[in-house]
This record gives sequence, structure tokens and C-alpha cells, in this order.
Amino acid sequence: MNRINTGGVLKGGLLAGLVINVLEAVLYGGLLKAPWDAAMKDMGVTQGSAEMLIYIVGAFVIGILAVWMYAAVRPRLGAGPGTAVKVGLLMWALAFLWPAIGFMSMGLLPAHLLLIGVVWELVEVPAATVAGAWAYKEGVPQEAVSPPEPSTPPTPREPSAD
Repeated sequence: MNRINTGGVLKGGLLAGLVINVLEAVLYGGLLKAPWDAAMKDMGVTQGSAEMLIYIVGAFVIGILAVWMYAAVRPRLGAGPGTAVKVGLLMWALAFLWPAIGFMSMGLLPAHLLLIGVVWELVEVPAATVAGAWAYKEGVPQEAVSPPEPSTPPTPREPSAD
């Protein structure tokens, strides 16, 4: 079995993280900016650059973990977008759905904002994982790497009797 291509995981994971970051910026920095800011104000929370940096780095970590998981399961589930979507759904459930359920149960944020985010991320995370999986390339199988054949000098030809 092939080993996981660590460089490929980083390359694909950074792409997946970039997709997550861009789409999160569209959602929370654009579409939901006013209601999200109002919810933060109601809680007495100010989000500055340090907090944003945590979210940005976290999205890249989620992207890297998603592509690492894709690389780990592809020998069993097969390579391709179907497997990437399955991994993306698992990552979505662990990184976005489960925390949102916790926040809803404690009443920390308005439920409608959490629901909009969770539905958005239900598309975002699998799409990001597919992008990262596309960029991931498996390493060369160990069986395919063989030492070069030794070169043998040509044998001298016998002079012809013509």
C-alpha cells in the first residue's frame, strides 16, 4: 500500500482551507455581517484581528485534516470526488454541525444564524474537500520503484567468412 504523500496533503489541504476561508468570508463578512455583528454585540463580544486569525488558521487546519483523511481512506473507498464528499461530510459534522448543536443548546447565538451557517457549511466543506482532493496526488508506489538495470556492453560480433 502506498504511503500518504505528506506534501500532497499540505498542498491539497491549503487549497481546501483557502476555499473554506473565502466562503466563510462571503457568509460572515458579507451576507450575515450585520446580524452576526448584532449577535456579537448582544453577547458583549468584540471580534478583532486576533480572533479572526484563529478562525483563518483553523480553516486551514480543517482543510489539511480533510485532505489527510481523504488520503487515508482512498485505498478503501476509492479515489475521486465521491470519496472526497464523504470525507467532507464527516469533517462538516465534526467541525461545524457538532459545535453548532452545542451553541444552540446553550442559547449562545441566535438559532437562525447558526442554522444558516450550518447549511452553508454543509455545501462549503465537502466542496473544499473535493478541491483539496483534486490537488492531492498519491506518491509513487514502492513496488514501482526498482533499481536501474545494470548496463551490459554489447558483445563483439564475429567477423563474417564472406
